[in-house]
Parts: sequence; C-alpha cells; structure tokens
Amino acid sequence: MAETAAKKTAKTAATAAGKAAGQRPRLMLMDGHSLAYRAFFALPAENFTTATGQPTNAIYGFASMLANTLRDEAPTHFAVAFDVSRKTWRSQEFPEYKANRSKTPDEFKGQVELIGEVLDAMHVERFAVDGFEADDIIATLATQAEEAGFDVLIVTGDRDSFQLVSDHVTVLYPTKGVSELTRFTPEKVEEKYGLTPQQYPDFAALRGDPSDNLPGIPGVGEKTAAKWINQFGSFAELVERAEEVKGKAGQNFRDHLDAVKLNRVLTEMVRDVELPKAVADLERAAYDRTALAMILDTLEIRNPSLRERLLAVDPGGQDAEDTPAPTEGIELDGSVLGSGELTPWLAEHGKADGTGLGIATVDTWKLGTGKVDEVALAAAGGAAAWFDPAQLDESDDKAFAAWLADADKPKVIHDAKGALRVFAEHGWDRVEGITMDTALAAYLVKPGRRSFALDALSLEYLGRELVAAAAAEGQLAFGADEGAEAETLMVQARTILDLGTAFGEKLEEVGASALLKDVELPTSALLARMERAGIAADRAHLEAMEQQFAGAVQQAVKEAHAAAGHEFNLGSPKQLQEVLFGELGLPKTKKTKTGYTTDADALAWLAAQTDNELPVIMLRHREQAKLRVTVEGLIKTIAADGRIHTSFSQTVAATGRLSSTDPNLQNVPVRTDEGRAIRRGFVVGEGFESLMTADYSQIELRVMAHLSEDEGLLEAFNSGEDLHTTVASQVFEVERDQVDAEMRRKIKAMSYGLAYGLSAFGLSQQLNIEAGEARGLMDTYFERFGGVRDYLRRVVDEARATGYTATMLGRRRYLPDLNSDNRQRREAAERMALNAPIQGTAADIVKIAMLRVGQALEQAELSSRMLLQVHDEIVLEIAPGERSAVEEIVRREMAGAADLRAPLDVSVGVGADWESAAH
Repeated sequence: MAETAAKKTAKTAATAAGKAAGQRPRLMLMDGHSLAYRAFFALPAENFTTATGQPTNAIYGFASMLANTLRDEAPTHFAVAFDVSRKTWRSQEFPEYKANRSKTPDEFKGQVELIGEVLDAMHVERFAVDGFEADDIIATLATQAEEAGFDVLIVTGDRDSFQLVSDHVTVLYPTKGVSELTRFTPEKVEEKYGLTPQQYPDFAALRGDPSDNLPGIPGVGEKTAAKWINQFGSFAELVERAEEVKGKAGQNFRDHLDAVKLNRVLTEMVRDVELPKAVADLERAAYDRTALAMILDTLEIRNPSLRERLLAVDPGGQDAEDTPAPTEGIELDGSVLGSGELTPWLAEHGKADGTGLGIATVDTWKLGTGKVDEVALAAAGGAAAWFDPAQLDESDDKAFAAWLADADKPKVIHDAKGALRVFAEHGWDRVEGITMDTALAAYLVKPGRRSFALDALSLEYLGRELVAAAAAEGQLAFGADEGAEAETLMVQARTILDLGTAFGEKLEEVGASALLKDVELPTSALLARMERAGIAADRAHLEAMEQQFAGAVQQAVKEAHAAAGHEFNLGSPKQLQEVLFGELGLPKTKKTKTGYTTDADALAWLAAQTDNELPVIMLRHREQAKLRVTVEGLIKTIAADGRIHTSFSQTVAATGRLSSTDPNLQNVPVRTDEGRAIRRGFVVGEGFESLMTADYSQIELRVMAHLSEDEGLLEAFNSGEDLHTTVASQVFEVERDQVDAEMRRKIKAMSYGLAYGLSAFGLSQQLNIEAGEARGLMDTYFERFGGVRDYLRRVVDEARATGYTATMLGRRRYLPDLNSDNRQRREAAERMALNAPIQGTAADIVKIAMLRVGQALEQAELSSRMLLQVHDEIVLEIAPGERSAVEEIVRREMAGAADLRAPLDVSVGVGADWESAAH
C-alpha cells in the first residue's frame, strides 16, 4: 500500500527532529477523558471549587499529572485525545456498550471543556472525532508515528491500549490516582498477562470487560483466557477449534461464542481514523503564557508549585515568540544611590508632570522595626534608582519625605497600603499624590481573580516576564553595582509604572476610574493607619477562654467515647463513619467517594432524625474546637505593644467587602455567647477612655428597597415600626400584633436571603421546612412586594446581556457563567448576580462612611481613632473627653454616606471592651 501524505510528512519531521537531537523523536499521547476522570476521583471536589461553584479537582489533577509527565518524559511531540460522546461505532455494533456506566457526576461536567482551554493556552493539539473514542485516535497517531520513526508514549487508564505496545510504543498506566504511572513495555505486558501485546485483544475478548459492559464467559477468568490464547496461538484459531476446548468452561465458551466474537471486534482499536492533523503537526510549541495565567486565575488555581511546574516544561522557555524576553520594552538607566545622591535624582526625575514615578519597596514590615529594607524608583524616560533608606543622610531623608508628601508629584505603587505602612514605620507618615495602585486597579478591572501578584499582572497586561534580565548569570544590566536585588527592584518599579498606564486605560473602559480615586485609594491609606494602630488585647482573658474551650473539647471527646461505647479518633472521618453508620446503624447521609458524609450539615440532619446523642456531641466538639483555634490564633498575634494588628484586604471579596487576616477577625462569632465572651478580650488601650462601635441597621435591605423602588418595602422602612414584623403582617395577612416569633423569623430569613441570592431550596434548608413551603412563602412575598420580584429578575436579565452587574457607584462584577451550558455554574452565577449589586453597594457605603468619619476626626483635630472594620461594623478608640464629639461625627457622617429612599439608620454603642460597646 502506498504511503499516505500524512505518513510521509511524519517521516520527514521525524528525520529532521532525530538528526537535530541525535535520537528518535518522542511523541506523547494522552487519553484526556480517561485521565481527567481519574483525577476527578483522586481529589475531593469540595476542596477544589471556585467562588462561582465550579469544581476544579479534575482540572487540577490533570494539570499536575501533565506537568509531571512532560517533565519526566520530555517528548518532542505531544497531543491529547478526547471522547465526543458515548455514541460511537461500538455502540452501534453493540447498543449495550458502556450502558452500565453511571450518569456523569455534575461536579465533573464542564471540567473537560476547561481542561481544553488549559491545553489551548499551552498550544497542545487536541483531537476529538465523532463516532470514535479517544482510544481510536491514539491508536491511529501511534501507528503513524511508529512507522515514521518515532518513539511513542501513551498515557491512559484504558488497558485496551496494551495492544499497541511494541519496542517503540510504551503505555504509561496510572496505578494510583494519577500520581503514579507504570510503564508497560512488551516485557511488562508478558510479565503481567503471560501474553504478547498483539494477543491482548484476544485475551480481552475472552475475559470481557465489566467497565465497558462487555460480557465475559461464565467460569472463565483471566488465567483461563490467557491459557487458551497460549494453547491455540490466537483467538481466530481458538474459534476455529472451539470443539477441542474441554470441560464445562469449554461448553460455556461455545454457548457464548457469538458474544465473544463481538467482543473481539469491539476491543480492537481503529488505526486509520481520518484526522485533521498529522504527526508532524504535533511538535511542541511555546505556551501562550498570558492565556495560561488567565485561565488558571479564572479557575482560582493558586498553587504556585503547579504553575511553576507547568511553566518549567514550556518548550519555548523565556525566548518563545509569543512570550517577550524579561526586559523587552524596558530601557533603564539604573543607579544605586549613595549618600547625598537621592536629592538631586528626585529634583531631576520626580517632577510634577507626566506619569510620575513608579515605586517598589521590599515589604518586611514588622511593628516597631522602623526599617525599610529597599526602595526603587523608576521614571517613564528610563531613569531608575535604588537606595537603602537606612543609608540616607539627613538631607536625602528630608527630600524623600517632602517628595512623598507633595500631592502634585504623581506616584504609582503596587499595593499602596503595604508601602504606606512601611513608609510610616520609617517616619515618612504623610504620602500624597498616589494616582495609581496597580493591585487595586487590577481588582476593579477583574474582581473575580484571586491573584494580584505583580509578576502575574506584568505577564498578562504587558506580556513581560518579571525577572531580572541577567540575574541568572550574576551580571548587572543597568549599571547597578549592588547585586541582582537592586536590579530586580528597579525592574519592578518600572513595571509598576508601565502597568499604571495600562490600567489607566482599562479603568476608563470599565468606568472605575472614580471608584479607584475617590474610594479605594483613600480607603487603603486609612486601612494602613488602622493596621498600625491595632486594638488592645486582654491576654489573660483570652488565655482563660482558650483553657475553657480546651476543657470543653476534652469533655466532648469523653462523651463521644461513652456514646460510642469505645474510644475512637473524632478527627477521623473514616472512624466516625464506622461508628455512626456501622456500629450505631444511623440513617445513611450523602454518599461520597470515601463513604457517607459526616460534615456539619450531615450531623445536624442526623441529630434531627434520630434520638442518638453522638451527632449532637460531635457538633459541639467541632464548634468548641473551632473556637479554641480562633482564640489560640488571637493570642499568638498579640504584638509586643499588647495590641493585635490584623491585616485588611480590599481585593479578596469580589463584592468589594473588606476582609481581614492574621488574625481573621471575621472568624469571631457575633451572635453566640462564646463569641461575645471572646470579644470581651478586645479592650480599650492605654491613654484612651473607651471603645465605640457603630454600624448600620439592615443596610442590605435598605439598599434592596432603594434599588427595587418597591413602594410596600419603602413604606415598611419609613413607618418607623419593626421592619420584619411589618413585612410579616403583609405576607401572612394578619395584624401586626398577631405576628408571632416564628412568622417574624421566617420573613427575616427570607428578606436577607433575597439580598444574598438565596434560592427556595436554600431557604428551606435554613428554616428547616419543606422546599414547597419555602417556594410558597417566596411566591406570597413577591405577590405583596412585586417591585422586589421585578428588580431581581431585571438584575439577572441585564447581567446576562452585559456580562456583569454594577453597584450604585459602578463597581462591576463579571459573571460569564450566566450563559454557561453547565446548569450548576449558571445557577451559581445567577445567585451572584442577585447578590452582587446589593452587597457591593452596601460595601461601598461602608467604605465611604469610614472615609467621611476619618476625615471629620482629622478636621476636628481629635485624638480618637478608627481601629477595625468587621462585618460592616466600625470600631473606634475614644480619647478622654471626646466621646460626645466623636458620636456626633459618627452619626452624621455615616448617615450621610448615601442618599437612599430608605434612609440609613446608624446604631452606636460605647464600652470598655468590644462586647460592652455593642448596641
């Protein structure tokens, strides 16, 4: 038979690649569906899920295996094959083919498509052909490649691929999830099955395959099948001499001969599938690193190790055509400044025109160190400078302080809050003229991303790898003589400046320029001051609380052991499953890969369904353990000044809400006795007389009333009566004095639920009622408050058309999954669309309130200061004699933060600690 054009081309490519490398080229082929499915079950979906509800466990596992295999095998050519559907030529021949397969888990759906996007970013060819399985595509490519002089590696979880094994074709078969691969060579196949690879389809036909629903022969297992093939030489010969097979097994073989013959047809891989590309087209190419970073960010895959492993096997490296060299586009005249040299440098380059200077710092902030390790500055014209603040003489120190404080001198920073905090520790307390924070700008442009690291932004928006140009060789590119650290920081400063220009345009495109200038930048400055101030802590009180919770944990352990009748590890899901469902015979909960779930919802369900005390004890154990960990974390973060200095973040929550870490103060319960006791450990500090707390009453519902313009809801707010009682009287059609506590509870839960995008099912779970009752309650509510119903529908429809929602101040949240074919992702996006405008507007109002209060305190020259912002609550420390003045400022400025149709209502409390200051 004449060679096909594809084979000739492949031979040419193989010859060229072989000559260049001095060895045979290597083609690696992967079965995409097979490996993705294995990865899905190897990693728990609950640990790999994005904020939109999209599981990523299969994607993560596949990408991890991909990176490892590319590293270990170093193929010159690579492709991935996927199934299209279960309708193939095999299902036409045998309708029951794979009919026993269970329904694809919802959590797996959509992940294959996203894996395809990862492969596209890596410029990996992927194949899927109607009517054929991935196996057939792999068999076709492997056959062509072997004939063309390639060594072939096949990575698959399908044993039928063993028929392809030869001296130049090796199968890498996963034996433990996707982390361990066994190499099947001809010798390994014979060792495992006692057969040659060519005989494997004969063997598989006799054995049958339960996973594919191919029937076997009763009484004939793998050993008998292998013996017959070896005895008769081939399947064809065995069929021809079927009468010679002795015993009951032989009779069973003859009785099932037609089924076995069909098995033999179905297990043979097709080796001549018509494909759009040939082996020569599969040579590995440089990644689109920007696209890869974007898809990993979108999927919230933050593991730096995985990213590094994927980038480490980029065949283009840093010289890929679509990946500019590290300093491409940068021309720097860099200088390491010594004593007396910063003042003239600023006079020449730090002028009040143009784009200003980019600033990069090494943030090693620790309270009380008074030290900034390094600072780099970069100008648009190419000049750059690096200096050590500790080495500045007095004139340079004053000159830099004056430049920082000059509002007319533009400054571009990445993570301004961190830089401001560092500068303040050195004594540079006043910083004005920050025109751009590239981290905050990136957040406003894409609030759903999870990484705002400078290197990732540089790659995505500038196409530039952020590394020192010659650091690897120990050479210095810009005249610096202090080492690669100086060069690296100057490159960062210039990158920040260039990103500032790029983000200036991006912010204009999304209408967020004013939001950055008027809200986020001033908020970052205020948060820097709050972080440095911290809040005083009563160590003795917190240590007593820790001991109390530790005792409660031990008591729960004793009670759990007594309830089970023996000791067991309460932290082991497997042991708990055995006790609950095996020994005690409690009703089964949701089935998972590792057994029946024992999460908090499952334990609460068991507690409600049975009289057994163990689920209740387990819930108490977990709650007390969580409280103990929370208090331990608080104690560990008490600084030398006796205060806790949490770190606030503006870029974590896509809605615009602030979050805190180290410690996370949002972990302190608000409405429980234990939480209130913990809050008593946050006290007024030396030199101040009290703490003051202030927050808004029902701000989310007031925003919802304002945005929906529902007359009934607005009237309920403006009546001055209890909102939930008033609304409940209308929904349940009773007089206000007939509204009982249960009615009010249901309406309160539903009202807030609507503001948070809660579904009828979610409401039923929260209220512990039937889904039908919850749906009926929502329907009745919407009958009374049609404006709310129409608003919520309008929000989703508009977001589906535009791709985003927006707050009153124009803060956008992009929701591309609103148009997804994946129901789970689409419904999650719909809930976010309902939630984002209301929550985001409330977050914007709180930030504006904080800024107004802070500015008013400064203008009044008061010594009182803002310390915390947690759960929409503001905590202030009140200086002696200033309580009345501060309370007047707080009430006035917070009430005036937004003009709503349902006016803002401010609550204020004062006390010696956080809890006693509650209201």
